[in-house]
Amino acid sequence: MNKDVHSRLSEVISRHETDILKEWLNKQQAEDGFGKGLAADIQNQSREFLSLLATSLREGGTDVHTTAWRELRDMLSNLSRDRMQLGFTPSQTATFIFSLKAPVFERLQKEFGQDVEILMQDVLAASQLLDKLGLLTTEAYQKTRNDMIARQQQDMLELSTPVVKVWKGILALPLIGTLDSERTQVVMESLLQQIVDTGSDIAIIDITGVPLVDTLVAQHLLKTVAAARLMGADCIISGIRPQIAQTIVHLGVELGNVVTKSTLADAFAVALKRRGLAIEAVRS
Repeated sequence: MNKDVHSRLSEVISRHETDILKEWLNKQQAEDGFGKGLAADIQNQSREFLSLLATSLREGGTDVHTTAWRELRDMLSNLSRDRMQLGFTPSQTATFIFSLKAPVFERLQKEFGQDVEILMQDVLAASQLLDKLGLLTTEAYQKTRNDMIARQQQDMLELSTPVVKVWKGILALPLIGTLDSERTQVVMESLLQQIVDTGSDIAIIDITGVPLVDTLVAQHLLKTVAAARLMGADCIISGIRPQIAQTIVHLGVELGNVVTKSTLADAFAVALKRRGLAIEAVRS
């Protein structure tokens, strides 16, 4: 592919921008069926894209990864992010690029229809270029979606590991669901931060809601206990049901000198006793 092809494509797009834009918008409307509320935004995006496309072709050829294409790449990245947040599918987002093929091909046909060789060169070049840009758009969409899913998962992890101050100097960390390595990290960070923020020296880790305790889960719990001790806080593990107790013994897991209780209430009573406190019934 030589420089003349790039120049011809750039010139055709610049010279017939108004007509190409009109035909392109009709194609997008027919294929995507976007509402009137988006029409103005899509028109502005399409006009900006055509202008950047002609400039990038003229200055950087068809290698879309060069500096000359940076502004257009950024534009497509932003467009993909916005469309993903608006609920567009990957196919609808990619259609923004692919629906441009027909209008460009029609203009090339009118310009170079008498020269089959040039027409074929330019149509092939335009098709390959728009395929590359369509792929970039899809990749940007996928990256944005993956980033959003990762953020949501992180938010869910943080929400599922609340550290509650139940008394002065006493924290409670109720765990629900599977305890894996990633979640253990979040648990430790949340607990250690609350130990620092509240000045607490006792932390109750309640595993009543943890469905399965195996060797790996036990190791995660011990790591959390060890990290809390380094911060000057002692831990009590509650929610040790008979099945879990049998599993821990069967696996040969050593909890060391970690205090364990069957219920959160029992663990809380131990924590109060350590602080020289007790709960008594009020006599009427």
